[in-house]
Amino acid sequence: MLKCFVNFCCFYIIMAGAALAVPAVIDYVLDGDTFAAKVMLEDDIKITVRVRLLDVDTPEMKGMCQKEIDMANVAKNRTSELLPTGTVVELVDIKDDKYLGRIDARVFLPDGRELSTILIDENLGRKYDGGKRGGWCD
Repeated sequence: MLKCFVNFCCFYIIMAGAALAVPAVIDYVLDGDTFAAKVMLEDDIKITVRVRLLDVDTPEMKGMCQKEIDMANVAKNRTSELLPTGTVVELVDIKDDKYLGRIDARVFLPDGRELSTILIDENLGRKYDGGKRGGWCD
């Protein structure tokens, strides 16, 4: 049984025993691992939500050193190339995020590739399991 509901601007998709891919339309990219997208919850119910990629950490735009800031801009630019405004992606393994109004999800591009994997393979991010993040400044 599929149930959809809105909770504090976040959404949850629950389907007993199965993963569900939820389509989302890219609105804008915030940084290498976060973007905003429009999501259709039910007939005529759309929300814009910020999505944080699962499994990857990219440098922060307000980094601790110039190297991190430069790396963050490269990662953001690449994510923007892969997720131009209007692109339809699939969100999978959707989870609540620690920040209100944001969710975590695995994101698949229209060609089936996973965004986190691309960023890691291109050395624009590193694997991240939700624990303490390492620094980007040497």
